[in-house]
Amino acid sequence: MFSHTAPPRPHRTSERETRDTRDAHAALRRDAAFVMACTGLGLVAVAAGVTVAAGMGAWFVPKAIAVFGVASALVWRALPTHAPQRRFGAANGITLFRLALVALLAASVGEPALHTPLLAWFAVGLATVGALLDAADGAIARRRGQGSDFGARFDMETDALLIAVLSVLVLALDKTGAWVLAAGALRYAFVLAAGAWPWLAEPLPPSVRRKTVCVVQIVTLIVCLGPIVTPEWAGMIAGAGLAALAYSFGVDILALARRSPRS
Repeated sequence: MFSHTAPPRPHRTSERETRDTRDAHAALRRDAAFVMACTGLGLVAVAAGVTVAAGMGAWFVPKAIAVFGVASALVWRALPTHAPQRRFGAANGITLFRLALVALLAASVGEPALHTPLLAWFAVGLATVGALLDAADGAIARRRGQGSDFGARFDMETDALLIAVLSVLVLALDKTGAWVLAAGALRYAFVLAAGAWPWLAEPLPPSVRRKTVCVVQIVTLIVCLGPIVTPEWAGMIAGAGLAALAYSFGVDILALARRSPRS
C-alpha cells in the first residue's frame, strides 16, 4: 500500500530557510543599491560644485567617481557577509558617506588648486568630518543591533584608504618627503604579506591600542595638511604618527608570530 504521509518536516523547513535566506539577501542588495546610488549622486553634485567654485580641472569629477565606483564595487562584492541583516543600515550608510569624502580627497590629488590655502583648508575640513564620523558608525551599529563582520571590515578598510589618501596629499603639498607614503602603505603591505605567510591572516582580538594608533595616525596627517603647518613641523608630526603606526603593526605581527604553529 502506498503511504500518503506528508514529506518529512525537516525537508520543508530546509526549503523555507533557503527561501528566507534568498529573500533576505535580495532585500539587502536592493537597500544597499539604493543607498549607494543616492550617495554616488550626492558625490557627483558636490564634486561638480567644488569644480565650479574652486576651479578644479576637468578630471576632478571623473576621478572622484572612479575612486568611489571601484570602492563601492568591492563593498558590493563583500555584501553577503552582512547577512542575516536585510538592511544596509545607518552605520554602513555613514561609512559609505565617509568613503565618498575620501573619494573627494583622492580626486584632489594632482589638482593645482590644492596648493591654494582655501582648498587646503577645505581638504582639512573634509578629512576632519570623515574622522569624526568614524566614532559614530560603530556606536550606531551596536545600538541598533546591526553589527556584522561586513560592517567592521568596511569601517576598517575605509580608515585604511583615508590614511593612504591623506599621506599622498601630504606629499603632494610638499610637506614631507616620500617616506610619508609608508603610513598609507603599511596596511596593504601587511595584507599582501599574508598571501605569502598565511599566519599573518589569523584574526586578532580587539585592541584599544590599535584603534588609538589609527586615530592618532589620521589626526597627524590631517594636521600636516593645514596651510599654517610648515614642512619642518609637518615632518616631525607625520614622523611621530608613522612611528606609532609602525610600532602597532610590529606588536601585532609579533603576537601572530608567537601564535603561529610554524616549526
